[in-house]
Amino acid sequence: MITRSNLADQLREYQIRSKHDWASVSFFSSTSNFTSPRVDVVVFVIWELVVIAFLVFSAVSLYFRHMRLAFILVCITMLLLLCMKVTKQVRLARKKKRRMLLPLSM
Repeated sequence: MITRSNLADQLREYQIRSKHDWASVSFFSSTSNFTSPRVDVVVFVIWELVVIAFLVFSAVSLYFRHMRLAFILVCITMLLLLCMKVTKQVRLARKKKRRMLLPLSM
């Protein structure tokens, strides 16, 4: 339930965040505003290149009949894909939560 005090607390938090926007450039901060859509695309492309490299290495190891190495590389690739999917869902959940916060205009 939305109460007046809850709205006031959200407005206060929003104003504090907007005042100290310079502090959000910290690279290790989890609430960093440093990530832009371009940075997200670059990170996604790098992850995709790593996944493709693992798949190519597994194909090469299959060619040289190293079945165990190929299986390990395919498992690592699947684990990377799973981690990418979970990370994307967490990031979208954070964005959705941030959108639900009270805007300054209210």
